[in-house]
Amino acid sequence: MRLKVLTDNNTYIDEYYLGEPALSFYIEENDQKILFDTGYSNIFLINAAKMNINLNGLDYLVLSHGHNDHTGGLLYLKDKDLSKTKLLAHKDVFIGRKDNGLNIGCPIKLEDLKVKEYINGINPYKISDNLYYLGQIKRITSFENKPIGIKEDGNPDYLYDDSALVYKGKEGLFIITACSHSGICNIILNAKELFPNNKIIGIIGGFHLLKDDEQLKETIKFLKEENIKELYPCHCVSLYAKHLLYEVSKVNEVGVGLEINIE
Repeated sequence: MRLKVLTDNNTYIDEYYLGEPALSFYIEENDQKILFDTGYSNIFLINAAKMNINLNGLDYLVLSHGHNDHTGGLLYLKDKDLSKTKLLAHKDVFIGRKDNGLNIGCPIKLEDLKVKEYINGINPYKISDNLYYLGQIKRITSFENKPIGIKEDGNPDYLYDDSALVYKGKEGLFIITACSHSGICNIILNAKELFPNNKIIGIIGGFHLLKDDEQLKETIKFLKEENIKELYPCHCVSLYAKHLLYEVSKVNEVGVGLEINIE
């Protein structure tokens, strides 16, 4: 599996890509081309072109959840050829949602995306022999179940559409997440339930650890017990959280242009 970071908050010195507080990854696995989230704007397209990555003819467009810093780029993807593309996303990705009076949901309707097929990602889904979408994450821990804003029906938004990918490599499981609103610990537990007797060797993505609170403390305890080889925290992980993560694993810097290859 090859993963390339198209959009992140961070950019590297002397590598002239664009960044924004958002996330988009390009993945190649078993001759399949997969776009995981689209960031907030058209930056992912600009960066992909600079990296000589052709986003026409994607096999899969996977959306991690319905916030606009992960789906805003869909407005600019409409001009690409998606006639062979399967859209994999939980049905709630496309609902309206607000926080502090601001619209923070997906800016496009499902029917506006001219894709080959839509797959409602409530359940785990096999993308390839080794790459899986986890589906709706079971909420197991007691410290990660927090709402953000409200849904269009006026109820608190627990982001049940939040999901992640897991790659089954030779050495173990590598998790690809976006914001982990469902909880990075819950995501790990769901991945290990899907692939019993496999250890987690690495994680890339946003862990949504921004405050010095119970969730951060309990997450650090959990990750210590998991003994994960490498972490690639990005997007929605504070500097303080990254500092604590150094206690439990090797922490790698993430920025636009990063490439990871997993066998």
